[in-house]
Amino acid sequence: MMAAKLKTAVMGATGYSGLELTRILERHPLVERPVLLGRNGEVDGLEKSRAKNTVSDLVEIFPELAGKDEYPLQNLSWGELKAAGVELVFLATPHEVSRKVVPEAIAQGLRVIDLSGAWRLKDEGHRAVYGFEDADATMAAALTERAVYGLPELNGDCIRKARLVANPGCYATSVILALAPLLKAGLVDREHGIISDSKSGVSGAGKNASARTHFVSVADNLSAYSVFEHRHLGEIVEQLGLQDEQVTFTPHLLPIPRGILSTIYLRLNDAMAAEEVERLLREFYADRGWVRVFAARRLPEIRYSLHTNYCDLGFCLADDGRRMVMVSCLDNLMKGAAGQAVQNMNLMWGWDAREGLR
Repeated sequence: MMAAKLKTAVMGATGYSGLELTRILERHPLVERPVLLGRNGEVDGLEKSRAKNTVSDLVEIFPELAGKDEYPLQNLSWGELKAAGVELVFLATPHEVSRKVVPEAIAQGLRVIDLSGAWRLKDEGHRAVYGFEDADATMAAALTERAVYGLPELNGDCIRKARLVANPGCYATSVILALAPLLKAGLVDREHGIISDSKSGVSGAGKNASARTHFVSVADNLSAYSVFEHRHLGEIVEQLGLQDEQVTFTPHLLPIPRGILSTIYLRLNDAMAAEEVERLLREFYADRGWVRVFAARRLPEIRYSLHTNYCDLGFCLADDGRRMVMVSCLDNLMKGAAGQAVQNMNLMWGWDAREGLR
């Protein structure tokens, strides 16, 4: 007999990452079709006085899903989720909502993969950028310590045993995966500083429109934002063991729907040959199937990784063997969000990390 398929729920299915996640889980061979909870439906479970969702089916928001199947949206009820046999909840919700919902989910014995930034940061100073006001500060502190940063290539062993996985930010994923091999080998001149010039498609800003993401502002334009203040900077620093002053991270908004390209400038402690750097990167990611290392001087482009779970890495080394530019590309809705969340789920249940993503 075949083992029963895993039952999951997606909270925040009405957002871009939630939609992408729903599509992946639908075709995953080891997972049942997920229970879908609206972006605001989760609040009904916490404050019953709130009105219920006005949208009853995901097709009403995303007509491209229309066909023979329905995508009913439910309001959060822990009892109903448990009765349905749900074991894992994905949160594709705003940071403050995830901060409220996770303690209840964990108390119900559920495992959680949170796509927001609510549980990624250990350092209180870095976490202050979110301005969280926890109802139970002691519980929040305990969960913060228990949460595992969900970057499978670096934290796979911890993710397998985790009850709460904090899915990394999209920018942070692109930068951390590029730098981790070199920093862990002690090759980077940290005092010289690292600069990451990162650019993202508009979907990375979320579904709620703003003046910055309006078509008139984005089309035929390129703009920097949140300089020295972006929420993903804390992730980069914490996960790579760097000091804040050793990294300059500047995000930009591209006039495209999706995709990230990070251009990273650094200096090596000692001169190296390009072949040595390439070998180091390939060996580091040899058994990590969702990172592709390009040959020296062949650089990734956004179009190569779109609609895939790959992070593509390439580099150029100056003639002096010390000045180095790395380019890291990924799809912010896949490896930067939903695809990475499913990769984490695969690890948590002991499956091949590529299952359902190929």
